Amino acid sequence: MPSNLDTLVTVFGGSGFVGRSVVRALAKREYRIRVAVRRPELAGYLQPLGRVGQIHTVQANVRHQGSVEAAARDAHVVVNLVGILAQSGAQTFEAVQAAGAGTIAKAAAGAAAQVVHVSAIGADENSPSAYARTKAEGEKAVLAAVPTATIMRPSVVFGPEDQFTNRFGALARISPFLPLIGGGVTKMQPVYVGDVASAVADAVDGKAKAGATYELGGPEILSMREIMETILDITDRERMLVSLPFGIARFQSHVLQFAPGALKLTPDQVELLRSDNVVSQAAKDAGLTLEGLGITPDSLEGVAPQYLWRFRPAGQFQRKNA
Repeated sequence: MPSNLDTLVTVFGGSGFVGRSVVRALAKREYRIRVAVRRPELAGYLQPLGRVGQIHTVQANVRHQGSVEAAARDAHVVVNLVGILAQSGAQTFEAVQAAGAGTIAKAAAGAAAQVVHVSAIGADENSPSAYARTKAEGEKAVLAAVPTATIMRPSVVFGPEDQFTNRFGALARISPFLPLIGGGVTKMQPVYVGDVASAVADAVDGKAKAGATYELGGPEILSMREIMETILDITDRERMLVSLPFGIARFQSHVLQFAPGALKLTPDQVELLRSDNVVSQAAKDAGLTLEGLGITPDSLEGVAPQYLWRFRPAGQFQRKNA
């Protein structure tokens, strides 16, 4: 039986939040990994995730076709994790998530490589959200270039370096209240980053169906209010939860989109919160879920205390409610 060390996997966006977990999962399965990122000199922290020489970084920008083709050359599998939460300069949703995804898929097709493309639940070409719309356009471009590509659509992803639970934990430290946009009734199915990485690695292993779209969600469907309450309970903080109508939130977002850190809120993010973000019944019926891959998903309540403790008033060893 051939070793996975004979298989080269190029991971675009491997230095990001989801990327580092995917690289770790692939390294444990003994693949050779080429990590394609814009700033390889800043991705040195990936090296200890594997053996000496197993992981190496190369420069690539999805807006520059030549660099993408060079990164995909000789790869057996290409994984695309590139995505942005907010636009900045030339890094637009259209350039990165739509056109960029197509560029990666065409390069993979030229290398005769298998493709695993990570998108998002809620991807919809008709969505008023540019994020969701370009995610759908990216999927379409990938499948046009490589019809056998496997698409992974996670719900909101949480984990130690996320910009979701950590964001609200940080906000609770500086604000006497937390906003519930649209009343906090939007449903989500938070999925642990380690489970997403395992699903991607399974697809690289060939365990996922070719040309299929998987929807990845955690074990629980929670409203935004319930998620906020969970974060406050874990961090042992009492904060008011204030309902903020969508209209007011959108108005405020035109200013807050320029705010730093946890205060940042863009109009597109407000638009995304108008729709639930959960695994569809069709995906469940077809077995195109984490459970369908044989992965038992971890819950927010089970994992988040391992890293959100830093937002408690007195840190990790504080006795809760003491």
